[in-house]
Amino acid sequence: MTNTASTPRSFLGIALVLGSAIAWSYGGAIQRFIGVTDSWTIVFWRCLFAGLFLLAFMLIRDRLDGTIRLFRAMGWPGFFIAAGFALVSTFFVLAVSMTPVANVVLFMASIPLFAALLARVVLGEPITPITWGAIFAVILGVGIMVSASIGEGGSVLGLTLAAAIPAIFACMTVVTRRHPGIRMTPAACGGSFIACAIAATQAGAFAVGVQDFALLFCFGALNLGLGMALYVTGARMIPSALAALLGTAEMILAPVWMVLLHDEIPSGRTILGGSLVMAALFTYLISHARQASRPVPTAAA
Repeated sequence: MTNTASTPRSFLGIALVLGSAIAWSYGGAIQRFIGVTDSWTIVFWRCLFAGLFLLAFMLIRDRLDGTIRLFRAMGWPGFFIAAGFALVSTFFVLAVSMTPVANVVLFMASIPLFAALLARVVLGEPITPITWGAIFAVILGVGIMVSASIGEGGSVLGLTLAAAIPAIFACMTVVTRRHPGIRMTPAACGGSFIACAIAATQAGAFAVGVQDFALLFCFGALNLGLGMALYVTGARMIPSALAALLGTAEMILAPVWMVLLHDEIPSGRTILGGSLVMAALFTYLISHARQASRPVPTAAA
């Protein structure tokens, strides 16, 4: 019998995960409005506000005792995830300052496929023919995007940092599969403070104007922090494959915000390569969702 209480819970989970994708999607657009030229200063303030937001979120949700228990239970796998989150948060800001936002988010679209490939190497998880085809399509699409960016005088360092993001996320995904008990909220909170501390040693100055301060608050709390809080809450209510599909809204919306707010129009080859990456991602995720929805034969059957 179907549990009727699961239906509103599923709708709430969908709304929360979709809200997280929307919150994450406007990060690049916010950064373009910030007048601070030192990227490390941006990283410092963004990650400080994100860390404080997530800490407040845990204190409200889990109270002080529960929050302390969450941090104590992280162990070395949780610290690894926190370090990866710190790198990703830093690399995103640095990459966006050097290359178009569309390049960065479309690189990020390949995260599930990077994770599938790494899981094959590290955990021995099988890869279906559809997944192999999607991986090769992503490689081709990324190659097209990179050739377009370099041909237009794009920053090789910016592209390298953008390419490192899905590789780091893939490593984090493999660790969470090996240690499924890891809680993402304390790891993301700790990672934000780690990135903030590193940026503090590199930033030329910390003083910013009132308008930039407000934008940095939105960039950290309402983009990075709120997006994470919505995702970790909603992802528990729906299947992981559905959460991954909903997460693709971030990659679709991010370039749209840049066109509407900053007239940052991707080149033809970037659109072509990005379309190939997104098509491969949708094919993989839909195939994965169908496999996950198939009933598992029981011993009695």
